[in-house]
Amino acid sequence: MPADTSFTQMLADYRQRVELALEARLPAVDIEPARLHEAMRYAVLNGGKRIRAVLVYATGKALDANLEHLDAPACAMELIHAYSLVHDDLPAMDDDDLRRGQPTCHKAFDEATAILTGDALQTQAFHLLAHELPVDIDASRRLEMLETLSLASGSRGMAGGQAMDLAAVGHHLDLTELENMHIHKTGALIRASIKVGALAAPSVDRSLLKKLDHYANCIGLAFQIKDDILDVEGDTHTLGKQKGADLARDKPTYTSLMGLAPAKQRAQELHEEALASLSTLGASAEALRGISEFIVRRSH
Repeated sequence: MPADTSFTQMLADYRQRVELALEARLPAVDIEPARLHEAMRYAVLNGGKRIRAVLVYATGKALDANLEHLDAPACAMELIHAYSLVHDDLPAMDDDDLRRGQPTCHKAFDEATAILTGDALQTQAFHLLAHELPVDIDASRRLEMLETLSLASGSRGMAGGQAMDLAAVGHHLDLTELENMHIHKTGALIRASIKVGALAAPSVDRSLLKKLDHYANCIGLAFQIKDDILDVEGDTHTLGKQKGADLARDKPTYTSLMGLAPAKQRAQELHEEALASLSTLGASAEALRGISEFIVRRSH
């Protein structure tokens, strides 16, 4: 993990910023339907690494975006991510009892409430992008942000990746198939976070967008490989979820296909490739470089 105190402070500052922004935007528990709103807040405001929000802030700041312009996009990414976790944890999906060290949403409430919680979080994410972006982000970029998030969330992105994941249980996948699954399931929303952050900047260089997308693709795959490594090496208390859950479900992982040491090497190679993609940005991309290192060094 990056030892630089400025990076550590940046990470803390962005996490605190998005926590406050989410707190302000989620419906209060005294507004009806109160139980649904309580579950929404439970699912979102219960910790987490906030990597997607941090990526929105770090990308936008690297391109001179105003921080206030990044709050709604950062919240939108976290709401979509939270919805996906609530649904992934359901008995019909991964059937998990623990998330971020606490009972999963369907355990803390009930299955029907958890389903509605995911639905409501997803739609609120799009509401934020449609209604809370500042007027100096022009209509074409607003539309591109909405398009980016919708593609990343749907059958050609995260939802499609989850479908592939469910279909893969008990079946053999080769590395190409496994990578394709995670490009959709994990990588799509990470790539969207980078692009939406860039689109909030005063100007957008399309050639730079391609380089940022390659960076995002690399760290998205590295993130999943590190998750698979932690499923083997981590412990339940630190992870905040059950260790060895993927192995118990006979799910294909990078560690099961490659072995532990080659998986670690592949994560490092992706980290180095991500850094190379940022070479033209210079010092302004230090936060993005730090995030890539954080992803491959994290312990949970």
